[in-house]
Amino acid sequence: MNTVLYWSGIFALCCYALALMFATFQLMRGPTPQDRILALDTMYVNGMLIVLVLGVLFGTSLYFDIALLMSMFGFVSSAALAKFLLHGEVIQP
Repeated sequence: MNTVLYWSGIFALCCYALALMFATFQLMRGPTPQDRILALDTMYVNGMLIVLVLGVLFGTSLYFDIALLMSMFGFVSSAALAKFLLHGEVIQP
């Protein structure tokens, strides 16, 4: 593997881990439920990006499938949480 690609991947992993730490802090500190849901969305996007960078660094396609599943579950959970905040229940009778 190219040295520049390796070190840029390590730098990206450090930046995403730092962003994940800030999002965790916002999740705990968030004054409103909307802020906490936004922090959760940021956390799953950062987690997905970490998995994608690991897939590039290790050179396996399994990580890309995992990142696809993470993004789909993250989208569905964000939509469910937004509906819960809007109406107070996820499944309406």
